[in-house]
Amino acid sequence: MLDITALSQLLNQPRKIVITTHHKPDGDAMGSSLGLYNYLIQLGHHAQVIAPTDYPEFLAWMPGNSEVMIYTEQTAAAAALIAEAEIIFCLDFNHLSRINEMGELVGQSSAVKVMIDHHLEPQDFDDYRYWNINACATAQLVYSFIATELKRPDLINADVATCLYTGIMTDSASFRLPNTTSAVHRIVADLIDAGAVNWRIHELVYNNSSETRLRFLGHCLSQKLEVLPEYNTAIITVTEQELKEYDVITGDTEGIVNYALSISGIRLAGFFVSRPGRVKLSLRSKGEFPANDICKKYFNGGGHRNAAGGHSDATLEQVVEQFKNILPEYKTLLIQ
Repeated sequence: MLDITALSQLLNQPRKIVITTHHKPDGDAMGSSLGLYNYLIQLGHHAQVIAPTDYPEFLAWMPGNSEVMIYTEQTAAAAALIAEAEIIFCLDFNHLSRINEMGELVGQSSAVKVMIDHHLEPQDFDDYRYWNINACATAQLVYSFIATELKRPDLINADVATCLYTGIMTDSASFRLPNTTSAVHRIVADLIDAGAVNWRIHELVYNNSSETRLRFLGHCLSQKLEVLPEYNTAIITVTEQELKEYDVITGDTEGIVNYALSISGIRLAGFFVSRPGRVKLSLRSKGEFPANDICKKYFNGGGHRNAAGGHSDATLEQVVEQFKNILPEYKTLLIQ
């Protein structure tokens, strides 16, 4: 596996570089990708961010966003760039399956592959790995990669800082999760000093909803929320018909599961959405409860201890019933 000295030497002259992240990218995925992009272009690299799929409109304002290529919309062009790349940065994912059809292309590429990530159990497809499961966000690791490993904190300008701040803010739930350490706050302070306008970023991400998105949220909370007090668990379910009725687009379901988790006494929350051909679920938990264990064992997924996801080919009703049947196995952890 490549060491940082060898990687630094590779980056000493302009290279053809692809930066990619997981499908349906969130704030950390796009923040870390665009943060790295804005760093690399200062050094003269020919860098291209390729997202496997579309992503929420409330992330489309970040510096460099206009240059992002979406694989599902520009498949041939994106595939050509991957084939020509000398270096591929893989951010905020640890398995090639997380980038859908792009996974085979990246796996076959002769480019040097660099993984920067904080998820459990990484797949061995990379040549260099900057990985820490205790990091609150991949954007935190990108900051450290640039400032500490590559020793170029001077190139963390306002554009880089803005993107990395967005990634850290969103993946730490606005700096509320346990892994938001004092070190993270020091990084955030550095990013603000470098030009990240913290209050403006918060406005653009969290106070930028459409009317239909708010009405959909209201429907979920008033009509679809189910509390299971005997397990300190709450769930929200959404059908395909409801997605159509409220014109739900990418990003509209983001964060809804956290409302269920915010109920006093709730330790586990689930958000179940019926999509064409499969049901997707997001789990959130408090304390030491292993949401990722449920997703890994029963729903073809995984993630972090307190934030995980998965999917199933069963119907929505079957998936919810399966989830409820699993809860007795975890009752001791849920009611302590």
